[in-house]
Amino acid sequence: MKKLPFSAAVAKSRRIRAIYHQLELKHHGSEWTIEEDALAFLTDAALVGRLAMAQQGRWPLGKDPAEDLQLKLGECMWWLIALAARMEIDSEEALDSFLAKTERQLSESLRTIAPRTRAKRLKRKHSL
Repeated sequence: MKKLPFSAAVAKSRRIRAIYHQLELKHHGSEWTIEEDALAFLTDAALVGRLAMAQQGRWPLGKDPAEDLQLKLGECMWWLIALAARMEIDSEEALDSFLAKTERQLSESLRTIAPRTRAKRLKRKHSL
């Protein structure tokens, strides 16, 4: 399958969310609020946990847990993009900022840990 560039995923996510808004207006007379969108995302995120357990053989769920998990993960990504757009947050910038900050913090943490402490932690980790 062809990889979808992030900017194209954002554009497609916005188009799909606009269609859902039309359905919400048709069925309920109003669009979901940002809070309702967030709750829907959290519900789907919780299902990722069950599907991950099913994919690992730890929870009896569905006929194809691997495919179900992939689709639910995609749906969660879609929700995050849709939520960010509604709150006027640039998804790509938010992800890039988070990754850069986290990478920098982890690199700094590794530099500040004394070599013996790091070796002890690694030794302890491998002995478990």
